[in-house]
Amino acid sequence: MRLENILALTKGTLYSNPHVSFFETIAFEVSKVKRGSIFIAHNPADIPEALSSGAYGILFDKPTQIADSEVAWIKVNNLDEALKRLLRFYLLEKELRVYTCDPILLYLANTVSTPSNVCAIDGNVAQVWDKLGTLAKNSIVLFSPLLTDSEIFIETQPFPQAPKNTITIVEHTLFETSFIYEDIFYERQLLSPFFIPHLELLLFFYTQMQIPFQIKSFAKMGHFIPVFTNDRLEVKEFGSSDHVVIFEPLLELIETQMDFLEAEASWGRRLYILPKILKTPNTMGVENIHFYDDPKKIVTLLQENPFHFALVAGAEKTILNPPRPKMQQLELEF
Repeated sequence: MRLENILALTKGTLYSNPHVSFFETIAFEVSKVKRGSIFIAHNPADIPEALSSGAYGILFDKPTQIADSEVAWIKVNNLDEALKRLLRFYLLEKELRVYTCDPILLYLANTVSTPSNVCAIDGNVAQVWDKLGTLAKNSIVLFSPLLTDSEIFIETQPFPQAPKNTITIVEHTLFETSFIYEDIFYERQLLSPFFIPHLELLLFFYTQMQIPFQIKSFAKMGHFIPVFTNDRLEVKEFGSSDHVVIFEPLLELIETQMDFLEAEASWGRRLYILPKILKTPNTMGVENIHFYDDPKKIVTLLQENPFHFALVAGAEKTILNPPRPKMQQLELEF
């Protein structure tokens, strides 16, 4: 990218008189700086290493000492805003077709194998840049405004709707589903029926867009995560107990997951443990619901309240088996 374009797009000020006018790559991490890179200096302490690795330019927004006048030192008011403008310009040249979707659909897209010109992204500007940088022209991009700043893209399209019941559920538990789609039988997939409406949207989209796909495994779904335990909250193998703690990191999904459990697990004891921010009229009237202000209280609430299914919002499953404190070494005297 040309120096003059970077200055115009970022509205930056050049604080040197460099001999370079073009940058080969943009590096967000100092370990990825190559000769000819422009380094994005979120941490000014990394600048000396970037220079020694061959950086031709430094883009910064914090007080920084100008160390080499032959390098392009570009100061901007806000790095993140400047990077969004750079990325918009870069992506405009690629003529991407960008579709907005919800986080569940996005996670499902990452569990289905598709050609390299179809990309599901999430994360900050640097993470998006890494994922989109190698995309071919006219590629298809899926993203969620809840996970990625929509201002990165100049133009987006809403995800198309799909007819219902394109997937036939053959049998299911709360956490596994066997289903048929387009005459193909997918047996005992590690996917809760809670996700099936989202999967219908995704597969119909791929079919309509004539995108070949292959379902591999849903084992790494980052939502509605079941952890089977015993009465002492010790983690057990999948399906080996009748106590399940379900973890959901995204608070926007909690109410629909509560509705799902109320409908599909009415035979069991249900427990809901939510952060106080979710204390709303819609949740207040639910039985067996508890609100926490400190995540350290979650385990105590699980221990004190009997359940078959406990939905925990805004916490990681690692709270059930926290790291053990290191044993202090004893000095022995002889």
